[in-house]
Amino acid sequence: MVERMVGKQAPRFEMEAVMTNKEFGKVSLEENMKNDKWTVLFFYPMDFTFVCPTEITALSDRFEEFDDLDAEVIGVSTDTIHTHLAWINTDRNDNGLGDLNYALAADTNHKVSKEYGVFIEDEGVALRGLFIINP
Repeated sequence: MVERMVGKQAPRFEMEAVMTNKEFGKVSLEENMKNDKWTVLFFYPMDFTFVCPTEITALSDRFEEFDDLDAEVIGVSTDTIHTHLAWINTDRNDNGLGDLNYALAADTNHKVSKEYGVFIEDEGVALRGLFIINP
């Protein structure tokens, strides 16, 4: 069983990601904390699934509200940055994401998903999970 995380130090992370400009870069909790930003970290199972796009695009559509609260949104799955980019480059009408206002990170080694207690070992994917991290 995963240990309770509320009120505890959030596990630090750095992951490769597709940035808002569709270039590859890195996201890190440390960087957000240095910039005194809240982090809204959410996990989802896999790219190109039928349920996830609505949640992911809804967060993107409300980006300005998160920005006004000094919060950085980061989406995470165990898929690669290349799969993320393909999904972003797919139109919303075709089950894609279209342009996003935040980074999608790739937890391909499953380290971050495991540390946050959302990893399903037999399937190799992350459960849905949402973590709001105070800087």
